[in-house]
Amino acid sequence: HHVAVHVHNLDRMIQFYRDAFGFELVGEPFGWDGNDFIDRIVDVPDSAARGAMLRCGTCYLEMFEYSRPAGETRARNATDKGYTHFCVDVTEIEQEYERLKALGMTFGQPGPIDVGHVKTIYGRDPENNLIEIQQTIAGKCDFPLANLDREPTRR
Repeated sequence: HHVAVHVHNLDRMIQFYRDAFGFELVGEPFGWDGNDFIDRIVDVPDSAARGAMLRCGTCYLEMFEYSRPAGETRARNATDKGYTHFCVDVTEIEQEYERLKALGMTFGQPGPIDVGHVKTIYGRDPENNLIEIQQTIAGKCDFPLANLDREPTRR
């Protein structure tokens, strides 16, 4: 249903994901402070945060800006355990690479890499979260974006 990310600046990151990938705010931003009910849901005693749900196509992205308690701020790498990145499928990856750089994404490679069935590159948003940008190659890729509109094959 969604991927969630804890950000340092909710307003800045909502704007970045709107401009970079076309995410739209779903409903109104929300928040809590000292709410025992929500503390039980997130399993964090005495928490305080602001949040928002965004949507782009068939993907929801939930963002939280916790003000309490303080969390770890180390950027995750692709080899870390747990959630490490999410991927955005694009149609003109070289143009998107340049556009995203202008919006503040950073990349460790000078351009997308052609793998055969996809062109891909990993980069980081303005808060150092890892994002993969990919373009699937028609007729060579088993998981093109167009397949998300269809019912999944049951096994």
